[in-house]
Amino acid sequence: MIILGIILIIIGLVAAIPILETIGVILLVVGVILAILGGTGRAIGGRRHYW
Repeated sequence: MIILGIILIIIGLVAAIPILETIGVILLVVGVILAILGGTGRAIGGRRHYW
């Protein structure tokens, strides 16, 4: 999810499409939050690890 967010941000910047930048930032933030929560050992959506 983090990588997809970065790719969408880059495509949005190159193609000048603001909606792709917005979606990319949202995916990036959600991916980082899930990675941090998964790394602390908290269960997310019934899973102990977020891959």
